[in-house]
Amino acid sequence: MSYAPDGRQYQPYRPEGQQPQQPYGDQYGRPSYGQQQPYESQGGYQPPYGQQQPPYEQRAPYGQEPPYDEEPEYQPRRKSRVKRWVIAGVSLLALGGIAAGVMAYYEIPPFTDKGSAVSFGKPPAGEGKKGDTPQPANSKMLMPTGPQAEFKNSMTLADGTHVAVTTLAGKKSGFTGKVWVWAPKEYNDPKFAKSGFPVMIALPGGAGFPNNYWMGTDLGLQTSIAKWYTEGKSKPFILAMPVLNPAPDDKGIYWDGSDIPDQPKMGTWLTEDVPDLMKANFRTVKSRDGWAFMGSSTGGFAGLKAVLKHPDKFKAVIASGPDIVPDSSLWKGHDKEKAENNPEILAKQLIDKKGPDVYLAFQVGDSENNKKTLPDVQKFIATFGNKGPIHTDLRIIKGGQHNAKTYVPNMGEGPIQFISKVMEGPVE
Repeated sequence: MSYAPDGRQYQPYRPEGQQPQQPYGDQYGRPSYGQQQPYESQGGYQPPYGQQQPPYEQRAPYGQEPPYDEEPEYQPRRKSRVKRWVIAGVSLLALGGIAAGVMAYYEIPPFTDKGSAVSFGKPPAGEGKKGDTPQPANSKMLMPTGPQAEFKNSMTLADGTHVAVTTLAGKKSGFTGKVWVWAPKEYNDPKFAKSGFPVMIALPGGAGFPNNYWMGTDLGLQTSIAKWYTEGKSKPFILAMPVLNPAPDDKGIYWDGSDIPDQPKMGTWLTEDVPDLMKANFRTVKSRDGWAFMGSSTGGFAGLKAVLKHPDKFKAVIASGPDIVPDSSLWKGHDKEKAENNPEILAKQLIDKKGPDVYLAFQVGDSENNKKTLPDVQKFIATFGNKGPIHTDLRIIKGGQHNAKTYVPNMGEGPIQFISKVMEGPVE
């Protein structure tokens, strides 16, 4: 008996009114002993009324019979059913996998852990277990001061670490915005349980609002720092990634990471509130030796200016494709405040004061869309670099353009090593 490809049974051809022949000497449906069997006048057995007589295999015409040593091809129905069940099962699994992938992509629980609570290491001081050993007075490490922020997972990296986000209401700036954080896997390593880690505040270019593009894993900043640390090039920095601006710059307006009069105090937000958040929730380094900035474009300017303006709090910066002077249109009518946030003026003042030492690592592509970027950086270094407390380094990226994808890989070829050599952490 043969089967159609979809499992439907082919019925053998039976001419109209023709009954199949029965095997010689054996009547179909022979009843058990003692039971009457009905006969028609012709003598053949007929099934009870309403029951269809099972079909017999149609014999081939005379002369076309198969050889006696060949069995007619026969495939049991059971195998076809098994095959259909297998196909159905595989199809369901495939559809389930596709559905799970779609739900994970659109961040639908339980196929993603996005939005789940994230805790970074030991609770803040005063919220741990009774009997915790107090921190030694001469320790270089600062225990979390609290209060503990509510962090939600933004994404999970391949090594199990998390990029988490919280909404920070800045007590000193009065500005409320998002901050993303990431800690390397070493932070939760028992070997470093009593160690404070260095912090790098990473600032984006462009709008810098409502997101900080460094929080995404597509640029590879987190995985690069982890890799550079294993290669001995970098400190195991904790990353703080705050919004740079209080609103979109769709009208060409930005805030220069500064406290511009009558505007949100973004300078205080970046240099006071964000570091306070990190100290409240992480084991950090007490001194400025564990605090640095990095940024690209406008974020590079903001980080450069923050280190030069607050050398008592921050020791180093990696500034990629930065502006050198403030140029926001919001400075109009505020020349005095604008000068107070000018890196050229701040650098001269620091040299005159003879310290403290700061380390400024620049990197600029030779194909930046703004052709003034490289000459402006070179002029700054020629004027102030390696004079007194100002230590500078410049990496010119051949073929490099004005974008983060250019800057991240090249950080590992010089800038991250330049600042890591002078910073501390992990420390006890």
